[in-house]
Amino acid sequence: MRAGRKGCDYGKLVKKRLIDLGMTQAELAEMIGVGRPYICRILTGDRSGKKYKADIDRILKISE
Repeated sequence: MRAGRKGCDYGKLVKKRLIDLGMTQAELAEMIGVGRPYICRILTGDRSGKKYKADIDRILKISE
């Protein structure tokens, strides 16, 4: 199930921050304790990532 437009926007933001910081999906996944495919699903909007949003935001220095 797709997370919807809001999830897709968050995925785009996460992807941009990964690129800006020179970090891979695998590195982020390891830091929050999930598999790389889960991060990929967040980036494409298939998952909202809300369970890990606080950790992702902290690691990638994303502020609201």
